[in-house]
Amino acid sequence: MVESLVGNAPLLLLVVGLVLMVLEAISPGAHLIVIGIALVGAGLIGVLFPPAANVLILAVLTLAIGAAAAYVYREFDFYGGKGTARTTDSDSLSGATGYVTETVTTRSGEVKLEEGGFAPYYSARTTDGTIEEGEEVIVIDPGGGNVLTVESVSAIGEDEIDRALARDKAASDEPDREAADGGESMDGTDTETETEKSK
Repeated sequence: MVESLVGNAPLLLLVVGLVLMVLEAISPGAHLIVIGIALVGAGLIGVLFPPAANVLILAVLTLAIGAAAAYVYREFDFYGGKGTARTTDSDSLSGATGYVTETVTTRSGEVKLEEGGFAPYYSARTTDGTIEEGEEVIVIDPGGGNVLTVESVSAIGEDEIDRALARDKAASDEPDREAADGGESMDGTDTETETEKSK
């Protein structure tokens, strides 16, 4: 029994490797592909070159092919680019931007998000009004990822914080303008310095 398994070790490696590769296809990201490639590679070499069917040689081949497959797998990151192959939830859609592909109303519509992932098209609604096709939108509420609540970027405009920042900037620029005007105030009257007042 043991001799028949050892004699068929290349075929056994090939079958197990193919099964692991099929499992990887069913469940991408499970990292079974590296082991599957290593086993299939060693099994193929053992089947095609019977002198290499020695268990020790097959073990060394499996390790070498596995190391090469792991390097290629990490280097090219086939599941989405370096550092981006992470599972995200619907909350990550909040604040995402995109554009309207089908007019968005309070009851229907569709948008395409720039960072929408594999399937970037989402059903969308607006809180009020209509957003026409082609307009840029921002996700206000991801709604669990099924139906997004969006708002037109042009309709958002300035909020209270933006207006307060603008007021602060205008107030800080005013003394600079007075100094540049040679001490004249905005209404055209001369301002007196402390030394002129004391005379």
